[in-house]
Amino acid sequence: MDVESLRYVLTLAEELHFGRSAQRHFLDAGAFSRRVQRLERDLGARLFDRTSRRVALTPAGERVVAHARTVLAALDRLPEVATAGDGADGVLRVGVLGFGVADRWPALRDVVTAAVPGVRLVHAELDMDDQYDAVRRGDLDVGLVQHLGGVDGLDFRTVLRTPAVVVAPLDSPLADAPLLTRDDVADQAWLRLSGAHPRFRDWIGPAGVGGHGSTVRHPAAIPTAVATTGLLGLHGAMAARFFPRPDVRFVPFDVPPVEVAVVTRAADHRPPVVAFREAAMAVAG
Repeated sequence: MDVESLRYVLTLAEELHFGRSAQRHFLDAGAFSRRVQRLERDLGARLFDRTSRRVALTPAGERVVAHARTVLAALDRLPEVATAGDGADGVLRVGVLGFGVADRWPALRDVVTAAVPGVRLVHAELDMDDQYDAVRRGDLDVGLVQHLGGVDGLDFRTVLRTPAVVVAPLDSPLADAPLLTRDDVADQAWLRLSGAHPRFRDWIGPAGVGGHGSTVRHPAAIPTAVATTGLLGLHGAMAARFFPRPDVRFVPFDVPPVEVAVVTRAADHRPPVVAFREAAMAVAG
């Protein structure tokens, strides 16, 4: 029995629909269903009645769900309990996707350390697949991530926006365009970008349909992957400053901007976490 499977059962009890429940946990419906079935085998009880038309909790399922809510609420508080009272001299584990808060890091550090003297910031690199779950699992305390929409158990606060750009090889006919639209790039070959949030593919449009070659998971790798393959990539405009290459161009793209948000666990109100969140909003806003 594992904790994540308990979370899956709670989600399914809310949605009573495997597809929607799987999407909330960034899984396909088949993998989600297998995890629920495995938990049922571990418990020796059927938790859900399933037909082609509906999903319903069994009496055993109702009992398990009620108890699981209590268990998971207690587990979610463990990081807070473990560090309660020692935030002033503790470690704050900060996950960063791509360029994070761009050039505002010195100001952010100053505000956080002034608010929580003695706190030590530790960096961890995030990828596009794990940017939310690393915080939700408790591996990290806070994250600077791409904000695409809500995720259960997490609190998002947008700290900056940067226009979207197409990353094009220098020799591409599109490299010197003043602005590209979805129609301009509809027939182009794109890198395969990774991203688990259901809205990621809605946001990236043509870049999220299919894709070619190896999957790119780290924003910093996109320009080099474009130069290597000759395919198009997608990024925020600040990438031209933080991940420059002489053999690619960053061409303005007429899609919604990239939103960077600070993410924390919704139930985590430790002073260093609150200080970091408020500082990020203050210095990057």
